[in-house]
Amino acid sequence: MKIILYGVNGRLMPERLRYFQQQRSRIVDTIRELVEIESPSDNKQAVDRLAHLLAGKFESLGGKTRLHRSSEFGDSLQIDFPANSPTAQGQPVLLLGHYDTVYPLGTLSNMPCKVDGGKLHGPGVLDMKSGIGLMLHAIEGLQQWLGGRPRPVTVFLVSDEEIGSHSSRQITEGLAKKSAGVLVLEPGAGLHGAVKTARKGVGEYTLRVQGVASHAGLDPGSGHSAILELARQIAVLSKLNNLRQGISVNPGVIAGGTRTNVVAAEASVGIDVRIQKAKQAAQIQRKLGSLKAFDKRCHLELTGNINRLPMERTAGVAALYKKAQAVAAAMGWKLEEAAVGGGSDGNFTAGMGIPTLDGMGGVGEGAHALHEFILISELPRRATLLAGMIESA
Repeated sequence: MKIILYGVNGRLMPERLRYFQQQRSRIVDTIRELVEIESPSDNKQAVDRLAHLLAGKFESLGGKTRLHRSSEFGDSLQIDFPANSPTAQGQPVLLLGHYDTVYPLGTLSNMPCKVDGGKLHGPGVLDMKSGIGLMLHAIEGLQQWLGGRPRPVTVFLVSDEEIGSHSSRQITEGLAKKSAGVLVLEPGAGLHGAVKTARKGVGEYTLRVQGVASHAGLDPGSGHSAILELARQIAVLSKLNNLRQGISVNPGVIAGGTRTNVVAAEASVGIDVRIQKAKQAAQIQRKLGSLKAFDKRCHLELTGNINRLPMERTAGVAALYKKAQAVAAAMGWKLEEAAVGGGSDGNFTAGMGIPTLDGMGGVGEGAHALHEFILISELPRRATLLAGMIESA
């Protein structure tokens, strides 16, 4: 099926949508295949297995693949598609995503990948294996219509997004510098599938308390409880929340002590921080760093930082959203935008000033939850949207 290009606002957009409607079962099959290869972030062998499968799929479309090796994490996959159309020009567009999930091996036994009532269920189907499937089929569709690629395209799929992107961030940022824009195939926001034009920044901290142990029965007065000190510090942390300004501080995981008859010598808390504006990063860092022990015999140690600065709705982000609106409007669809609290690798690229549009992937609910699903009916227009944005971004 060959389609002549008239531009993303032209009369052929409905025809492109019909093409993907005819391809819908193939798109579902692709996503299902990816979901049924479990790929938890902390299992390198499992993640690498999926990377090799995807490398073959992208190579079959003409992509040049490169595995970025990591000893501690899974390997990340870069695929370059040089432009091969007579009218091709410009910098590449970067399609960004990840194939690691939050689910441990064996999850499929209790959470099988299945079609039910127009939904495709399964671990990682929404976040974000449907986005990878959309990448594959959008690139294939463009090549079918145009007989080539209208511009260079780089795909980068990381192995450790769910645990901080520590091995892949530098590569992501390097590729973004060479790109005209970044399209992030994380899921759309809500069941209406809004694209994401703003995300909060994310920080991960650990506060450790060193106290003085003693026997809780024989000599309780000589002990200085790390647990009691930590409890007091958590009360201070709660006062750092300012939801009106978009700042949240959540002490999420605590540990401490050894036995009930021992005054605890050690305790710790893992802290999740979210910020709305980049300028808030130094502010929250300063406040966390200024924590003082109530018990002078206890010692505090704070580690961590703001891992992802916020993705703010800059002029570049707004311009990409306007283009996406035009692509959607040509299909008779009013595409909405949303600001969300979660972070993604799009925070990195947007923070560099590279125009970034997030939430270009599947539509559904239940990310990281037992009921995770995508709406199958939304796949054709999400693929059409992505293909149009590859041309125009």
